[in-house]
Amino acid sequence: MSVLAPTAPPPLDPAKFRDPWVTAKGEARATVALGGLRSLWVNTGTLCNIACSNCYIESSPRNDSLVYITAAELRPFLDEIARDGLPVEEIGFTGGEPFLNRDLPAMLEDVLSRGHRALVLTNAMKPMRNHAAALLSLRDRYGEALTLRVSLDHYGAVLHDLERQEGSFAIALDGLRWLAREGFRVHVAGRAAFGGEGEAAMRDGFAGLFAEQGIPIDAADPVALMLFPEMDAAADVPEITTACWGILGKSPDSMMCASSRMLVKRRGAAAPAVLACTLLPHDPQFELGGTLAEAARPVALNHPHCARFCVLGGAACSR
Repeated sequence: MSVLAPTAPPPLDPAKFRDPWVTAKGEARATVALGGLRSLWVNTGTLCNIACSNCYIESSPRNDSLVYITAAELRPFLDEIARDGLPVEEIGFTGGEPFLNRDLPAMLEDVLSRGHRALVLTNAMKPMRNHAAALLSLRDRYGEALTLRVSLDHYGAVLHDLERQEGSFAIALDGLRWLAREGFRVHVAGRAAFGGEGEAAMRDGFAGLFAEQGIPIDAADPVALMLFPEMDAAADVPEITTACWGILGKSPDSMMCASSRMLVKRRGAAAPAVLACTLLPHDPQFELGGTLAEAARPVALNHPHCARFCVLGGAACSR
């Protein structure tokens, strides 16, 4: 197995993704309307216990550009969901490492007690284990309404540690085993092309790991094991036009921003802001307002991540 990354795509054409409404070729840029808010994400802060070499959000032990959101700051958004009858089914917590935020257990309690599902994205390392008692209490009271998605970049230690830090795979795997042993609902997130392997090989490799470790995850299930594409904003991709929906046979309703929004609190801000999606936390054009109602407007797909990650999925938008 090679540990070399696949050949990098060509650099992004600087004329692309400049105008939110018109592409570099002068065509109408695609937009996505919010069909119904089904998922709300909370970025708990960009601080993380490790610094990964390819973190799209640039999390690290020193980066607090997105500061900790508190339980008190989340509650008005939960109240807005209840008051306006918004169809939110799940509230997800991402970071940084969410378990570094000491208010996470209180936020999970607030979310779960209101009848929403909760999802936490974690590296399953020491910060998570520091909250073991609170997690066990939440498990006892809410069961499978709480899901923890553990980040494992690869099914082998070599590539995972190359991305994160030496020894991190063993620690994360120990945390994943603990979650499975204690009866939590667990998923795993990996990287589809890491190391140059195809998706089928990656799923086979993870299946072997899960079987060996006694972890009850179906590696063939694309939700239980999510394999994400690489997140290189500087790599060239086509711009998405209004004509692309028909060309690609895709619907704007299937895009992330048709059903989800994310809360962040920027360093120095008085209150959290609502963003279009989880992938673009630092781009101000995707900041939509201070309430969920304000953020219900359409989103222009004016970023390479909109194309590569959300729309194309390996397809080509060309006649």
